[in-house]
Amino acid sequence: MIIYDYLASPTLLKHVNKKAEMIYVGKKGGDHTLPQDGINELIVEKAKTGMTVTRLKGGDPFIFGRGGEEAEVLIKAQIPFEIVPGVTSAIAAPAYAGIPLTHRDYTATLAFITGHEDPAKDKSNIDWASLAKGIGTLVFFMGVKNLPHIKEQLLKHGMAADTPVALVRWGTTTQQVTVAGTLENIVEKVKAAGLKAPAIIVVGQVVKLREKMKWFELKPLMGKKIVVTRSREQASDLVKRLSDLGADCLECPTIEVVPPKDWTPLDSAIENLSSYDWIVFTSVNGVKFFFNRLFENGKDVRVLHHIKTAAIGPVTAQRLRDFGLNSDIIPKSFRAESIIEAFKDQDIKGRKILLPRAEEARPILPVELTEMGADVDEITTYCTIQAGENAETMITQLNEGSIDMVTFTSSSTVKNFKALLPENQDLKKLMQGVTIASIGPITTDTAKELGFDVEITADVFTIPGLCEAVEKYYLGLKT
Repeated sequence: MIIYDYLASPTLLKHVNKKAEMIYVGKKGGDHTLPQDGINELIVEKAKTGMTVTRLKGGDPFIFGRGGEEAEVLIKAQIPFEIVPGVTSAIAAPAYAGIPLTHRDYTATLAFITGHEDPAKDKSNIDWASLAKGIGTLVFFMGVKNLPHIKEQLLKHGMAADTPVALVRWGTTTQQVTVAGTLENIVEKVKAAGLKAPAIIVVGQVVKLREKMKWFELKPLMGKKIVVTRSREQASDLVKRLSDLGADCLECPTIEVVPPKDWTPLDSAIENLSSYDWIVFTSVNGVKFFFNRLFENGKDVRVLHHIKTAAIGPVTAQRLRDFGLNSDIIPKSFRAESIIEAFKDQDIKGRKILLPRAEEARPILPVELTEMGADVDEITTYCTIQAGENAETMITQLNEGSIDMVTFTSSSTVKNFKALLPENQDLKKLMQGVTIASIGPITTDTAKELGFDVEITADVFTIPGLCEAVEKYYLGLKT
């Protein structure tokens, strides 16, 4: 059981066991899914059923996170628990904004304060006089709405009007935005920027250091919303690389890689491996499904001792090395045509070649190898089918104009992406302002045939090559 908050990281939620039950109890700006008492009761109720319950919060549970109150309820109900400390947003957000909360040249004191105190209360629990004159750095939680009140109290109790102030919204995420000013003008600056919760407010001389220390918001893809259409299983590398460059990735896998409908042809090829001279692997998936089936048939890599191998691309070659085999041929270019060129130096006339690959693969490779005199067995080792996870969200965001880029890593991702779009909508209008990035010329050709304008085609047809091309595009280094 996962009981999670509004600010709980979606990245963490990806690790949840698929069989686990998930309940959202988020609170934001007065919109509470459950009041705190209801959350307390829910935790106890689920724990009493024998479930292992994770109460997932953003930041640290004991820093303005109501964790102490929830722990007291568990103690009263005699339910055992453990606390996993987090990194509070009061520390994380300023660090990502380039603001060190302490610095020997500026301050040796630091205070965390709730900014959510009701200004209409008869008496404040906050000692404003001590904060205004006795603490070097102040960090206010949940204080955007009450910023005018915070400013008023600090000025009223003696803090200088030119004291630096910064607000960091959605700190540590690709949506991070920072607005800086002084105590005197920060309310107007925040209003002009349209900054809203959730945000951390930092007050103190250390804010001056941001101009030379800011780093996160300088990333080349910062805040760009990029759709990743690759299969869920294979998307992680692309998502990580783009996210590391500052992109906000929306995973919308348009394809799912599945086993073939009938294993008989591959099983037969595996049983007769002694008759083959070469195996040509055109993708990581081909390697994966071939070896999985090899092992399921009770065999191991020793049955391949006499066979030469060819692999398209360094990633496919590396996956082959994971099984203890070095490729005899790794073409310079990562496409089927390059394999054909590489085989021109090989005597393959009369040689038997096994080609385990996708059901929908392009025919050029077996045709050309056959014309060179080889006996080619093209065996369906896996299939790609249409997927549509997050498709509704993606289409909504396309209509809103909030998506900056869509990435395609194969022709099948293009075809299935197009199939997910509403038939009654004009493609040009829907994709207006959206940049299309393709992993290589074959994928680009497919995209153009289907009506997409492709602005980026990677020079190196790999995930790192695609990411490099995207980065250059946003840096203005278009090729």
